[in-house]
Order: sequence, then C-alpha cells, then structure tokens
Amino acid sequence: MNKKDIAQIRKQFKLNNDLLKISDIFNVYIMKESSEIYHYESQPFEMLDQDQQELFMDNFKKLLGGQLDEKLFELKFQRDAENSSQLILHQGLLSSDAEGWTELMLQIVGKMLGIRQYEKDIVVTFIRGEYLKPMKRRNAEAEESERDTVYSHPFILCSINNTQEPKKELLFDYVEKEFKYHFTVDPIINLKAPLSGFLFPCFTDHAADVNHVLYSAGKVHEPDYQFIVDVLNGEETMTAQDDKIVFEEIIKDVTGDQLSTATLSNVYEEINRMIVENEEDEPPKLDSKDVERVLKVSGLEDINSEKVQSAYQKIIDDDKYEIKASSVLPKFNSKSIKISTKAANISICPQDLRYVKQVHFDGKRYLMIEVEEDTVIEGFTMIPETFGGGQDKE
Repeated sequence: MNKKDIAQIRKQFKLNNDLLKISDIFNVYIMKESSEIYHYESQPFEMLDQDQQELFMDNFKKLLGGQLDEKLFELKFQRDAENSSQLILHQGLLSSDAEGWTELMLQIVGKMLGIRQYEKDIVVTFIRGEYLKPMKRRNAEAEESERDTVYSHPFILCSINNTQEPKKELLFDYVEKEFKYHFTVDPIINLKAPLSGFLFPCFTDHAADVNHVLYSAGKVHEPDYQFIVDVLNGEETMTAQDDKIVFEEIIKDVTGDQLSTATLSNVYEEINRMIVENEEDEPPKLDSKDVERVLKVSGLEDINSEKVQSAYQKIIDDDKYEIKASSVLPKFNSKSIKISTKAANISICPQDLRYVKQVHFDGKRYLMIEVEEDTVIEGFTMIPETFGGGQDKE
C-alpha cells in the first residue's frame, strides 16, 4: 500500500458513509494478572449506539494514521509459518457466519497471549467490513456516475487498546449539602491512543493483496518485532530511521567519511529525481548498484562495485539489501538538514546545501554560507566583512 491507498481507506471511517460497511465488531477483554481472556462479546456494528460507533470510528482512523515505514508498515507474511495468521485471517475474511469468524479471531488473541504478559488490562477489537472504492469515470461526458461501478474490498481490522484506572473524585452534594467520595470501579478503555493493530489484506490501487498485512505501531519508529514475527507471522521490517542509518553508514564506509557539501547535495538531488520520476509507481529502492550509480553521478570518481558491495556486506550483512529511497531523503522544501557546530546549530533545505562550505583560512576552519541578500540577525542587517575582518568595500 502507498500513502494514497492508506489515506483513501482511512478517510472512509466515518458515520453514515455508504462506501464503508462494517458488519461485525468483536471485543475481547484481557486481564493483566492472569493474561487470560476475562470476557468477549460479538455483535453487529450497527447495533452499537451512535456515540459508541463514533468512538470506534475515531479509534480506527487513529490506528491508520502516520507515515509508512515510521508508524505504518506493510509486512509480507512468512512462508510456511506454523499456525499461520495469514491463513487464519483469510479464513476469517471468507467466513459466512459470525460465530466462525469470532473463533478464528480468538486464535489471533491466543497467539498474543503466548508472547507476553501485558502491564495493564487490554481490549482487543476486531471488525470485519467492506470498503467500496468507486471506479473513476473515463471522461466528464460519461453517462455512468463514479458511484455506479465500485470495487469491493472485504477487510479485517484489529485495534489493541489499553485500559485506564478510573478517577477517584471528591464531589459536593447540593441536596444533602455534604462532600462525598466518588469512585467508579469500571476501567476506562483508552480508544484515543491505540497500542497497535493491523489491517488485512493490504490494498494496492484496486486490488487486494492477501500476501501482505498493514501493521500499525503504537509509537513512531518503534514497531513491536515480537508481535510482527510471532503473532502476525510477518517478515521483519526496517523502519525509515533504520534505513537512513544504514544508508549513511554505507556512504561513510565507501567514501571514507569524507564528503563535500556540493557532493552531498548532488546525492540528495539525484535520489529526489528518482522518487519524482517514479511517483506514480512503486517507491524506488536503492540496491548496491543504485548507490554506486548515485555516487558516481554526484561527482565521486573513486567508486566501484566492489567497494559498495563490501560496504553493504559490512554494514547490514547483505549485499542484496534494498534501501527505500524515501527513507534516506531529507524532506525537500523544508529545513530538514541540521548542521551542528560548537558555535551554532543551523537548519537548511537539502537543495540549499550546495551553498554551504567548510573552508580553511589563517589556520582556522570556518563555515561559509553563500547568500544572495543581506543577512539579518534579530532585526539587524549585518555589515559585509572581508576574511581579514575588515569591512567589505563594494
């Protein structure tokens, strides 16, 4: 799934939407002390009152929020996994009765209970439904509206949520004119911040992909690898942060940790060009040959296949590994590159990196930034100076 596919299904989670039909909801309450199921309940989603439906809709929307490879991860299922979650979920998708579906979802919960004891009581919520995606009209004169033909996408979504201790409060009784201690024993289910969850299957454009599952982490760059491998039976994944670190270490190893700002700027611009050219297709990935080519077109001469493959093998122990281009590229048109010195910290846009240089003068190192206009600091316009320290005479 790309970010467009995710955004399209995410925005469907709202009440009275004829493009999203949720048939069943299944809630499972798990006790922290025993790591056992205390209670579970299945019912048609439409049987919930409107306020409850709205709470869950917001929860599902939050679950699918965030950036790919940062909070959301498209996972490929392991092949030949024992007690395969792919098979369980696929059977649940095809199950014609609610009882059979809930039995299958309890198998997923059982796998969750097998990997850890939770610190708080948790509630696992499953829904199954159908996402209807309209086919676009070929032209404005077409008689059929875009709602006349739709693609039907059955899905299962799971959201895992913490519970919170109820508040202890002191109340004032106006009638009796006395202070009263108020305590509710019922725990509060925190639907505002899902711990994790997943969507099955993945959707790419108009097609369902049952070989992949979309996993949602509770925090950015912190996927639960044990959940991914042992519960979902997904293959381990790299976060965008991990990919960026791997890329930087490979470049350092190949170049000897020495790069000019102009060369680094060329590297980023070349990767950005690759992303822009493939905007309509699958996001590009960088294997060792791609990295070699990027470095060569960026101005580095002493680069060869052996060096790059050796760096891949050394850093990630796999010279066939592919790094997602979008993970390593700083955000263009934003001051996303940080330059840190003892005297100052500066943020600039990637495309402006070519105007920054480190120079030596009179036995000292200086950070030089080429500018086209006057420099203003705290409202004061700086007077241009020569390298010798005197005022520049224009």
